[in-house]
Amino acid sequence: MNRLTAWINDAAAAAGSEAFAFTEPQQGRQVYEIEESDAAVVDAAVQSSQAAFNRHKRSTLAQRTEWLNLLAQVLEANAAALAELICADVGKPMRACKFEAGRGAQFARACAAAVQQLAGEVVPVDAAAAGAGHFGFTRHVPYGVVAAITPFNAPINLLVQKLAPALAAGNAVVAKPAPAGTRAALLLAQELVKAGLPQGLFNVVTGDKKAALALVGHPLVRAVSFTGGTAGGEVLLRHAGNKKFVSELGSNAANIVLADADLADAASKIAAAAFEASGQQCISAQRVIVEQAVVERFTDLFVAAAAKLKVGPANDATTDVGPMVSAQSAQRVMGMVADALEKGASCALQPKCEGATVSPGILTNVPRHAKLWTDEVFGPLALVMPAAGIDEALELANDSPFGLQGAVFTKSLASAFRFSEEFEVGSLWVNEASRFRLDMYPFGGMKQSGIGREGVKYAIEEMTQLKFTGIKL
Repeated sequence: MNRLTAWINDAAAAAGSEAFAFTEPQQGRQVYEIEESDAAVVDAAVQSSQAAFNRHKRSTLAQRTEWLNLLAQVLEANAAALAELICADVGKPMRACKFEAGRGAQFARACAAAVQQLAGEVVPVDAAAAGAGHFGFTRHVPYGVVAAITPFNAPINLLVQKLAPALAAGNAVVAKPAPAGTRAALLLAQELVKAGLPQGLFNVVTGDKKAALALVGHPLVRAVSFTGGTAGGEVLLRHAGNKKFVSELGSNAANIVLADADLADAASKIAAAAFEASGQQCISAQRVIVEQAVVERFTDLFVAAAAKLKVGPANDATTDVGPMVSAQSAQRVMGMVADALEKGASCALQPKCEGATVSPGILTNVPRHAKLWTDEVFGPLALVMPAAGIDEALELANDSPFGLQGAVFTKSLASAFRFSEEFEVGSLWVNEASRFRLDMYPFGGMKQSGIGREGVKYAIEEMTQLKFTGIKL
């Protein structure tokens, strides 16, 4: 089998380390090996990026803008190849893969525009009597080497969401993609070199947990940006030690439907949010809380909307729900169904599992101690829970250790503002489902759903530190 190895200083960096076989989800075949970058390989990557940072730490905003536009051009030129890799290695339907590749280029260009407004401020130091005759100002300065740890489910989008802001802020980046995102990350790194990105500004190490721990714990890594599960984030945070740590972690997104909502619109949007991409998105709809007066009518519409989604092979352009990332993930999801049924739940739409593919499943009467209520399913399952009114809907929605992004469907402005005040999430959409996301707003979680914010301007600011200078005139 072919072996995927780290990409350092514009070249593959094989070190003879241990490797593991990668199994693609569609056919269940072992198609290549991925080398687990050891401490020596990780050190070489970080040292290379530190040297690149030192060479370019005085780069102007104009120069960084050129790099970001270069990134966008590379993403556009390689969109078809990247989509093919994502489809094959992740099992994401081709239509979604093509959208992801295009979104990355748009995000890079947005960062190129935003970085030109990266400004500090004058500090009114003379507000203190001792500050008379002094002048103070702040600037945004980079950290140095940023570690970008990315998940499998959006291997290009979530890599670019870290790479572009870090480059915009003046940092160098060492990425450690999830195994299923390795080929896409390596292709992007190689093509950026050909296009002219300076050596060492973007290196890639390969592997799984060992490589990630070695990377975040490296003393020259001064900031970490991680997207993944809550348990993994906690381990990495402890291992990273005293450095900047930005994380987007777990979720079990609540979508609330009030009695005055457009029920057909809510059912259609929540079905897409719950089941497309096999529910493998951090903000996929999982807990659907519906006002009691309309719960039966909504459930019928929700089941009908889910049943319209096409389950099929990932490379079929008409597929809505393809395979999950692995057969093991599919079995984990079916285990959550079994757990809920054993505890008294019922199926409004029975999920079916074949290999790595799970069809949409909708459960009702799910008790609040079932895993489907308490944990993140990260699969094509959703539950419908009735609520007597707004008070109970809020109590149910907030009954979670997570708080990433949520949604409420209502025609009442007063209700919308109440959820804005009391729903414990980092982002809330009204009359859009929880998987609706745009790149210009601050995206991130409350509670156990993460630290910090992504989104063009906000991600760039997260990748900088404020430096104050005071002058006695």
